[in-house]
Amino acid sequence: MAVRAVRGAVQLERDEAGHMDEQVAALLTAVLERNGLTSDDLISIWFTATPDLHSDFPAAAARGLGITDVPLICAQELDIEGAMPRVVRILAHIESDRPRAEIAHVYLGAAAALRKDIAQ
Repeated sequence: MAVRAVRGAVQLERDEAGHMDEQVAALLTAVLERNGLTSDDLISIWFTATPDLHSDFPAAAARGLGITDVPLICAQELDIEGAMPRVVRILAHIESDRPRAEIAHVYLGAAAALRKDIAQ
């Protein structure tokens, strides 16, 4: 089994804890489903949020999905002028037999514009 990394992002419509929880949960669920993963395949997840998001920790959504024994960390994204607002990004380290080229990176909604080269 190889260690792989999978990326993803979602743009929130508003900075509200409940909305963040729903959207980040949808992102994590899509990453797991599209890559044929379970929470046992997760090694760790890094979450970043743009500086305009401060209503909750994105990692709280993972805990709400039952991902309780995986190391999670949250950080703030760089504050770059002109960057897409209200975005939560993830970098998940996983165990998978899939070749690197077959890892499905997930960019939901408007966040698909962030990485047109790898968004699936």
